[in-house]
Amino acid sequence: MENAKKQLVCKVILAVIAILLVFLVIRYFPQIVKMTLSIDEFRNYILSLGKSGPIGFVLFQILQTVIAPIPGEVIQIAGGYIYGVTLGTVYTVAGLLAGAMIAFYFTRFLGGDYVQRLLDKSQFKWMADMLDNKKFSVFLFIVFIIPGLPKDMFIYAAGLTPIKPLRFFTILLVARFPWLLASVSIGANMYHKNYLSTIIISAVAIISFILGLIYKDKLIQKLSQLNKSTGKS
Repeated sequence: MENAKKQLVCKVILAVIAILLVFLVIRYFPQIVKMTLSIDEFRNYILSLGKSGPIGFVLFQILQTVIAPIPGEVIQIAGGYIYGVTLGTVYTVAGLLAGAMIAFYFTRFLGGDYVQRLLDKSQFKWMADMLDNKKFSVFLFIVFIIPGLPKDMFIYAAGLTPIKPLRFFTILLVARFPWLLASVSIGANMYHKNYLSTIIISAVAIISFILGLIYKDKLIQKLSQLNKSTGKS
């Protein structure tokens, strides 16, 4: 009975958060996109919030993770540009984890049927096939660490599995942290005009992202084949 009450409370909270986020995106979508296109404009807006600036920044990262079609790298670079490497990383990680928790628990407690219908579509079929595999944690790590693969969708998909939340969020953070730190470092170096460091880190990140996009289909095919072979064993 107590567990049922806790689940009901979680569902109500998630429903309220989901409605609020959808409202924010629909109401302010043009402004959000316009603001994030200019890193200086975004910085000025966040700093104009004063002491609430970090909260505003974390909210942008949450929106990017949960709903808004804003490239995550844009927000992460802005984190370093505004707050430097240390605080920029802290605030970005906070937003990423908060957004991931909302997405994960939304599927687990509220929107499982909706996410399952999405996964039944052809473009996500390979993802759905992996959910029941014993090596799902390994697949998760590979998907999260390789640029170009659909990371945010996999956060929702993971909610359909029995994976323990602590294990899932640990995999997410460990796999994504190197690229997150690289993005924040680019922003910090841009602000301090350390152009050589910016060019080097950006070049590595861009090349990795391009390779991820180029070989995305082959990687998905390999993961699917590995999934079938391990499923038979």
